[in-house]
Amino acid sequence: MNIRITGSGSYIPDAIEKNEDFHQHTFLNTDGSKINHPNEVIVEKFKAITGIVERRYADNHLVASDIGAIAAEKAINDANIDPEELDYIIVAHNFGDVKHNTIQSDILPCLAARVKHNLRIKNPRCVAYDILYGCPGWVEGVIQAQAFIKAGMAKKCLVIGAETLSRVVDKHDRDSMIFSDGAGATVIEATDDEGGILAHESVSFTYDEAYYLFFGNSNNQELCRDTRYIKMDGRKIYEFALTQVPAAMKSCLDLSGVDISDVKKVLIHQANEKMDEAIIKRFFRLYKTKAPEDIMPMSIHKLGNSSVATVPTLYDLIKNNKLDDHTLNKGDVIIFASVGAGMHINAFVYKY
Repeated sequence: MNIRITGSGSYIPDAIEKNEDFHQHTFLNTDGSKINHPNEVIVEKFKAITGIVERRYADNHLVASDIGAIAAEKAINDANIDPEELDYIIVAHNFGDVKHNTIQSDILPCLAARVKHNLRIKNPRCVAYDILYGCPGWVEGVIQAQAFIKAGMAKKCLVIGAETLSRVVDKHDRDSMIFSDGAGATVIEATDDEGGILAHESVSFTYDEAYYLFFGNSNNQELCRDTRYIKMDGRKIYEFALTQVPAAMKSCLDLSGVDISDVKKVLIHQANEKMDEAIIKRFFRLYKTKAPEDIMPMSIHKLGNSSVATVPTLYDLIKNNKLDDHTLNKGDVIIFASVGAGMHINAFVYKY
């Protein structure tokens, strides 16, 4: 028995927010003081570091569970299964359903229950639950689905990553330009086909690192101090990721028994282009070799950082030949990896 991704789907919003759209924003320092640079300079420096040119925002009438269900329906159709056969629906997110122009997160009922409802699945033995694990949530969901299948508790699982980060950002914070909305979904099944998940790794660093990403006040001191927004210590995250992510990826690859020379693609969380490039270089350096130029597909330039949705969306784009210069072929070995709030890191090695 092998455990494989048998179907994938994604929801990429139509609404595009370009870098130039931030030229009219009022960006402030954390103490509320004005940043002594024109917005054009701030935005250009942001692009040079992150690689982001534009990002996508969900339509106003949609929430995370809605876009998660859209991606899920595509994955179910791609897998060619009856949704009533699903044993688990696992939805990774961080902020629940946040309606446009509101400040309250809604997770009652959980998003997985809402997705199951939207898919009109009647089977009560299809268990629906959420996972809160920062940006690596979808990867961790796949790892859990694999565990259920290995334990004989499931045959088919649906794992979704969905987020509308545009609704929890502080518009006076330069970091708000990083975040975007989107959803990606996959069907995980036990099959007789070759390949599938070969090994996995998950670690949590919380002693000093737990609050590198957190909910905090707006940089605008005049706004309500009871309203919180997504915040991050970018420098600490960067330094942490460059050390710990390559180590976790190496541990995972070593467990798989696959040689580094056989790895064809690394699908890493789309957080920051410069950071991701540095992670990949350091990972290959651990094996005393250089990273191939085409090893790391990137979607962040056009889609931004949609948290839990970045990795499954990236996979779906490549699988459907929608990402220039990147393809997947039968037998290719892929490493899926992510890092995010917690601080959590995970990875799995997959034979396509």
